[in-house]
Amino acid sequence: MQQRVKQTMSVPIGEFYDRHHEALSMTLLSERHGFERTISEPAPNRPGLALAGFFSYFAKKRIQVLGNSEMSYLKKLTPQMRSERFGRMCERDIPAIVVSRGGQLTDDLLAIATDKGIPVFNTKLVTMKFLNAATIKLEQEFAPSTTLHGCMVDMRGIGVLIMGRSGSGKSETAIGLLERGGALVADDMVRVKFAGGELTATAPDLSRGYIEIRGIGIVNVANLFGLTSIRPEKRLDLIVTLIPHADLNEVDRVGLQPKTFEVLGQAVPLVEIPVAPGRDTARMVAIAALDQQLRKLGYNMADEFNERLLKHMANNPAT
Repeated sequence: MQQRVKQTMSVPIGEFYDRHHEALSMTLLSERHGFERTISEPAPNRPGLALAGFFSYFAKKRIQVLGNSEMSYLKKLTPQMRSERFGRMCERDIPAIVVSRGGQLTDDLLAIATDKGIPVFNTKLVTMKFLNAATIKLEQEFAPSTTLHGCMVDMRGIGVLIMGRSGSGKSETAIGLLERGGALVADDMVRVKFAGGELTATAPDLSRGYIEIRGIGIVNVANLFGLTSIRPEKRLDLIVTLIPHADLNEVDRVGLQPKTFEVLGQAVPLVEIPVAPGRDTARMVAIAALDQQLRKLGYNMADEFNERLLKHMANNPAT
């Protein structure tokens, strides 16, 4: 199945601020201008060398963060040199300036940034904490993403994406997992991002917490099962595909040849479960999730049985 991958190349500083200013404890110090400026690299930068006059490898596409070191250095410069160095940095068309530890720019430096149309913020966070937190947010903003059709559930810590043809029983299976203590992440449209070395699934804001069941309609999951039955996002650990019972002969019966499904270039374990009238599909998915949990811990039940069988055959060659 071909996936349409969305790749963000730049993020306007205004959108970044509006989405993350609370989490990053950011406050606007200048007027609300320059918010259309774009961040083009998913990491902040400390411009110490630039303020010292070295601009050969200046990361001008990043948010510039002024910590204690940069602020102390600027204070030791003469007013004329301070304005000249700071002005040269602002001429590089940088997206924004953030002062850590709740610091403030002097009036002359703030005026230079304002004249160049560069927004200036401060943050209550210490420099390294802001750098780490902002890097995570930026990685999420720039992460490649795709949308899959299915139902995403957190089952005992394992993120399971249930896929299958229309009418195969994806939503009914998800409800069965919620009754067993699972939590709904997304129904129908599952957004998946690859950031921080792992795939993370979430739901569109509009449909989060709702699931559609044929014959009943739209159901508010929290109203039926409580708030613990909803997860805003979850790592994607396992994909379960529901297939018609007629295709039973095509399903691996012993699990010695594990299958995978590629999502954003990452191989995700895949389990195929036949669907038939009267079969408790939710229970089968729950068992698959528990098996995946054991595999993550280094215990493979199929391999264990295979080794046991080989040992038995070696000890009993006549049988």
